[in-house]
Amino acid sequence: MTHTHQAAPGYYDPDACDLQDFKALIGQTTLAEDVPHAATIVKNIPIYDMGALRPALEDNHSRRQLMAEWARVLRFGAGVLALKNTYDDTSVLDEATRIYEQIIEAEKQSSGGGGDHFAASGANDRIWNSLQKLCEASPDVYLNYFANTAISAICEAWLGPNYQMTAQVNLVHPGGAAQQAHRDYHLGFQTADVSASYPAHVHDVSPVLTLQGAVAHCDMPLESGPTKLLPYSQAYLPGYAAWRRDDFRALFEERHVQLPLSKGDTLFFNPALFHAAGANTSDDIHRFANLLQVSSAFGRAMETIDRDKLCKLLFPHAMRAQAENRVTKAELAAAIKATAEGYSFPTNLDRDPPKNGLAPETQLAFFERALSEGLSQDDFCQHLDDMKAVRLA
Repeated sequence: MTHTHQAAPGYYDPDACDLQDFKALIGQTTLAEDVPHAATIVKNIPIYDMGALRPALEDNHSRRQLMAEWARVLRFGAGVLALKNTYDDTSVLDEATRIYEQIIEAEKQSSGGGGDHFAASGANDRIWNSLQKLCEASPDVYLNYFANTAISAICEAWLGPNYQMTAQVNLVHPGGAAQQAHRDYHLGFQTADVSASYPAHVHDVSPVLTLQGAVAHCDMPLESGPTKLLPYSQAYLPGYAAWRRDDFRALFEERHVQLPLSKGDTLFFNPALFHAAGANTSDDIHRFANLLQVSSAFGRAMETIDRDKLCKLLFPHAMRAQAENRVTKAELAAAIKATAEGYSFPTNLDRDPPKNGLAPETQLAFFERALSEGLSQDDFCQHLDDMKAVRLA
């Protein structure tokens, strides 16, 4: 890391991101000796045959060796790997697919379908919180679906043993458009201005807090638009500042690769990897993936705080202090930050969908807006109650 990447010491500046540095990183080659457990390497991406490796997961020593290799790939290597035959029996995927299709139809009937995180409304079908909805519909299918030692091992390899699983189904129909290159959760879900407000070391740490995965519920040949990937791009530390730049996105379109997947395969990647869903140019393939968003157990505060209650108590005092100029703007902001929830997640994405493809308004942002707009105490409290109601599962 050099200071040429930073707007000020400790911050990454989008204007200072160096495309040549980025090119040098993505120009690396994956060598067989670096991934000895891989069955093959395709387009710089190591491919692991879980049909052969599954017995190794039963022995703690060999399991840890394999997990250490996966962690190196995700952090220092290509940043992405594929697990062939993650499901040796794909009948459970067929059962889950039938349930998910029923959920999609039911949600369309009740609300017109869930908003899509990336595509225009109606272009795809999406199920938010497919994890809980599958368990509610059929605990037995859910059990068989997640009783998968390969998925458990890759999650543990990156996040440790107490990871938190979430999932979202994405069904892309023929003609579905491609996404633009991006990075993912956490900083990838923030606006450019918010992302830039976080110090550089937080950009560096963010990728180790989550793991991105996808379970292929059907065969995904290239024409169906499997995920576009740029191996080694996760290693570019200022990437959360750079990914919106036109020159970085143009290079992504020039250099990205795609892997065809078979039903029962999985793909996992570092969330800092530059990636984008591909265009489904097929005539009859409905690309069906269950997207796994797995989080570290460590993203938790030490104590349980009733922040709704604190906000309601503080608001009238903050209004008076602001009106009487008893505190500076910066001092008032400091008190609010100590009180209100400053992050949009976790939430119920059916009732609280992302706005403009990013994230719902935070409690903190609402508190500040309420002060600037001079909301009444009653209106402030009612909106807090409404926000709480949509967050709850």
